[in-house]
Amino acid sequence: MKTKLSFFLLLIFSAFSAVLQSQVQPDKKLHIIIIGAHPDDPDEIGGTAYKWAKAGHDVLMVSLTNGDAGHQSIKAKKLAKIRREEARKAGEVIGIRYITLNNHDGQLMPTYKNRLQVIKLIREQKADIVIFPRPYDYHPDHRYTGVLVLDAAYMVTVPTILPKVPFLAKNPLFLFNSDGFIHPEPFKADVCIDIDDVIEKKIDMYHQHKSQMYEWLPFNQGILDKVPASDSDRRKWLG
Repeated sequence: MKTKLSFFLLLIFSAFSAVLQSQVQPDKKLHIIIIGAHPDDPDEIGGTAYKWAKAGHDVLMVSLTNGDAGHQSIKAKKLAKIRREEARKAGEVIGIRYITLNNHDGQLMPTYKNRLQVIKLIREQKADIVIFPRPYDYHPDHRYTGVLVLDAAYMVTVPTILPKVPFLAKNPLFLFNSDGFIHPEPFKADVCIDIDDVIEKKIDMYHQHKSQMYEWLPFNQGILDKVPASDSDRRKWLG
């Protein structure tokens, strides 16, 4: 058992060591997918994603919902359009693709249909690494995002499941985002990547999510009156 665990950790560290390379060799290029529940959730991995992209790896960020419920005044249809564009711009900041699906915010469920969506995404990305949240969150969309990816984790290798999309011959490395939840068990990091040198890029990503960072979240937290008026001051406030 100890040998297997050591080998597994070696695989993890080997995969993440590419983050530190100045430029990846073509035959060592990784395909990575970072999956979150809402536009701005995948940005939690923004610093590492930027390092991967800068080294030449293929990184895709995905929001399983369109974020159309997360605002105090903007109607759902308009909000979904805004948040999709904000996510796209956040991806541009670090030179990656960032897409949002059309599932409604606050309504994501671990259905077979949604599982197939996740399987399709992982297969089409030809993923070597999949990063996603643990299924222990207070928010149902976050929790069920974790469940959906876990439910898809083995099925991406099964040819008879979603046969129209080529199955993966090798199962990706599935890794959890860090979180602060302690039940049923606290998060324990197997891998940590220093992003101090690229933290401004991560902040710039969050800065693109204006409807979320400067409107909805401050409103929801009761601090909307604390948000600076100017765009430059907002950026500093966020950082």
